[in-house]
Formats: sequence, structure tokens, C-alpha cells
Amino acid sequence: MEGNQSWITEFILVGFQLSEDMELLLFIIFFLLYIFNLLANGMILGLICLDPRLHSPMYYFLSHLAITDVSYASSNLPNMLENLVKHKKTISYFSCTMQMVFYLAFASVECLTLVVMSYDRYVAICHPLQYTVIMNWRVCTVLAIICWACGFSLALVQVSLFLRLPFCGPQKVNHFFCEIHSVLKVTCGETWINEIFLLADGVFILVGPLSLMLVSYVRILWAILQIQSKEGRQKAFSTCSSHLCVVGFYFGIAMMVYLVPGDSQTEEQQKILFLFYTFFNPLLNPLVYSLRNAQVKAAFHRVLQKNRTI
Repeated sequence: MEGNQSWITEFILVGFQLSEDMELLLFIIFFLLYIFNLLANGMILGLICLDPRLHSPMYYFLSHLAITDVSYASSNLPNMLENLVKHKKTISYFSCTMQMVFYLAFASVECLTLVVMSYDRYVAICHPLQYTVIMNWRVCTVLAIICWACGFSLALVQVSLFLRLPFCGPQKVNHFFCEIHSVLKVTCGETWINEIFLLADGVFILVGPLSLMLVSYVRILWAILQIQSKEGRQKAFSTCSSHLCVVGFYFGIAMMVYLVPGDSQTEEQQKILFLFYTFFNPLLNPLVYSLRNAQVKAAFHRVLQKNRTI
């Protein structure tokens, strides 16, 4: 097995079959989207760090979400952009393995962070008088550490199982980055253990957290309906609407990719979903939380006013 694997130095990422002119056009578009992703999430991080009014558990977890989005995009987009501009489709075995580690880890961290954010909203609306006691900074720090530790632990388990597999032919991966399902299809060994663990991870990271969030939001909706004033109900719901938008988009695409049975006829559709998720999901969080969140918009205006007076 080690002998078969020792001479495998790179993979060929098939990606999308496009002309060189189209690849250059896509490079420009994707490069601009990537830069906008870095700027938008950087703006969210900067506002949270600079404005004391945003130093609360909700925005603490939002900062972790921004870091995760930047990291996820940066784990595979630079290689994809390089392949587009140089019209090559290769990636080294080591780089491919690291891509799998990071995209699995950051995707898992984002799922778990969204669950923690839903719990934060549940405590804020259903137990407002106990909020500062329940969501103290020690609890927030522990929850954040658990999210990151679980995400990377699950990713390392998956990649460890992948590293044991042999390779013995042209390694053409039908994807634009080293997505683990696509890479497993080009191995020579038995992958049923990997598939079982991937399914188990999908249930643990997607179905479990989504179920917990549904329970939280049912309780939240019930608590909002008990509020007497219309203004109070609107204010309570507005604190959850941004999170609901992000959760719906993120979990909807992730479950279609990982939990819906696929075949060769849906590979191109899955690549498009991954492309949409890779470029637009990291942009969704800062856009939603900046456009729909009054506190973030107020913080942005305060920073602008402060800069004008300097």
C-alpha cells in the first residue's frame, strides 16, 4: 500500500471544461469576489473589535463566524485562482491533503458556531433576566473552543482514514478543489469505511445541529408570541432573522451535497453548488449581519464619524 502511494505526487483537478479566455474571465470575477469576501469579513471583525457596544456574546460568536468564512475560502480559492490564470489543473498530494483537512474543519466549525449562536439567541429571548449569568465570558470561551476542537478533530479523523488508501492510476479528480468525496472516487482501495464515517459526520454536524436549532427557534417563536407589544415582538424577531437567513442558506446547500444520495449525473450540479457555497456563503454572513442588523450599522456609522473628526 505504501509503495503504491509513494509515487503519487499530484492530482489533476478536472473542474469545469472551459476555454482559456473563459478561465481568465472567471479568474477576474472570482478574484474580485474573494477580495470582497476578505474585506467584508474583515470589516465585521474590525467593527466588533473597535466598538465596545459590540462586545457581547452574540458578536463574539459572529467574529468567530467571520474568521471561519475567511479561512474556509482561503483554504481552496488561491489554488483554484492559480489554476485558472496559469491554465493548469494540478495540485500536489500534500496540498490536496491539507485542503481536505481545512475545508472539512472550517465547515464543521461553522456548523457548530451557528448552533451556539442559536443557543445564545434562545437564552437572550427566553431567559433575558438570566442572560448575563448563563452566557458569561467563561461559557462563551469554552463553547468557542469546543467548536474549533470538534471541527478539527473530525477533519483529522477523516483525513487519517483517507491517507491509508492506495492509488494506482491517473488521479483525475472531478472537482475544482480536493473535495473528499471526489478524491475517494479515484482511489484503488475499499472506501466503505470512509463513506460510513463521512455519513456519520454529516449526521453529527448537519442533522444534529439543525435539530437543536429547530428546537431552539420553536421555543423562541413561542416566547415572541407571548410578548404583548407589537414593537417588542418585532425587536425580538429582528435579533433572530439574520441568523435564520444564514442558517437556512448554509444548511440547505450542505445537506443537498452531503446527505442527498448522488450519482454521476449530479456531479456537475454538485460542483456548481460547491462553487456557489465557496464564493457566496462567506459573503452572505457579513452582508446579512450588516444590512439587517441595526447595531452593526450603527457601529459602522460611528466609526465613519470618528474617522471624519480625526
